[in-house]
Amino acid sequence: MARSAVRLGERYELGELLGRGGMADVFRATDTLLDRPVAVKVLRDGTDDATDRARFTAEARTLAQLSHGGLVMVLDAGIAGTDAADRPFLVMELVDGPTLAAELAAGPLEVERVGAIGVQLAEALAYAHDRGVVHRDVKPGNVLIGPDDRVKLADFGIARLIGDTVRHTRTGQAIGTAAYLAPEQVMGRDVDGTADVYSLGLVLLEAVTGVRAYPGTPTEAAMARLSRRPEVPAHLPEAWQHLLRAMTATEPAGRCSAADVADRLRTQPTGPVPAASVREPAVGAGSTAVLTERATAYVPVVPPTTGPRPRPPRADAAGEAVADAVRRGVDRVRALEPHERGVAAAVAVLLLLILVVAVVAGGDDAGGSELPPGTPPALERPLAELHHAVEGG
Repeated sequence: MARSAVRLGERYELGELLGRGGMADVFRATDTLLDRPVAVKVLRDGTDDATDRARFTAEARTLAQLSHGGLVMVLDAGIAGTDAADRPFLVMELVDGPTLAAELAAGPLEVERVGAIGVQLAEALAYAHDRGVVHRDVKPGNVLIGPDDRVKLADFGIARLIGDTVRHTRTGQAIGTAAYLAPEQVMGRDVDGTADVYSLGLVLLEAVTGVRAYPGTPTEAAMARLSRRPEVPAHLPEAWQHLLRAMTATEPAGRCSAADVADRLRTQPTGPVPAASVREPAVGAGSTAVLTERATAYVPVVPPTTGPRPRPPRADAAGEAVADAVRRGVDRVRALEPHERGVAAAVAVLLLLILVVAVVAGGDDAGGSELPPGTPPALERPLAELHHAVEGG
């Protein structure tokens, strides 16, 4: 006997699984009332977290307020099942075609094509921002590419109305995909549309180079942008370099708006770009993740001072690599104005703890009197210099 199809709301017949998100599954489905294909996003079985349910409901209400050709249209929403095991679901238009993430798996795209895709995404974001909505998870996996390269931005599941006093994110956590978070998201600050512009800048940069700006684990990828800006290759057309740097400025006030991005992409010249090597997807960087720790400050990125640096006569490979990293931190702190060094103190303390813990386990037994026991000799001098620089020496 054939198994009966799963239905939601006595109207939607679920088909194949199209994708899995952090809290929900997306199915191809049929609207049996109107006899049309749709996409149905269903809160996953066994999820009884009130925060997840509140976020899911917020997605339906947010999308219902938006109507734009560059945004996935919401058609219906509801809750199916019993009171003890209800399943909230969201019905959306079905977009047949790959995601931008799938396209980039084969390598970088031509600049002209990225520009055309970027215009559409920037216009859709500008529309949402004008209505007080921030997406907060702009990434290649949320960009759906339909026929004729018409793109739609999907998954406003973590969007939040600007100025909304109701927060669905637990205190001290940042929601988003680590590889594309804006610095203020990493630090748990309030965000506005400029956070989406930053994320879009990283998406466009990856699309034209084939290389993710911040690879690594979610924590590594998130924290990296607090100490350095994304690298914009010099071989890109000059107009692209200026735009990408404007989109990914560390401070929100230094970024352009989504509307400005769309205007500049329509008019800027493009040119051939040498093929870039494709990096394997980083572990955990492509899916939405919750960062349970947030940073409290970051060191402004400043050019390092020049001049030779003496190398210690004794150091193993790991200790020497970390020592170099600390020396760079010393250069950056020393370049700051005296009144700015207090801001750097928190990062310096965090750096001291992380670096020492990372290498002490397999390091030397020697250590200075003011450093933790077991600090490798290769780190004693640079760590002391960093402490001295922060204190104003």
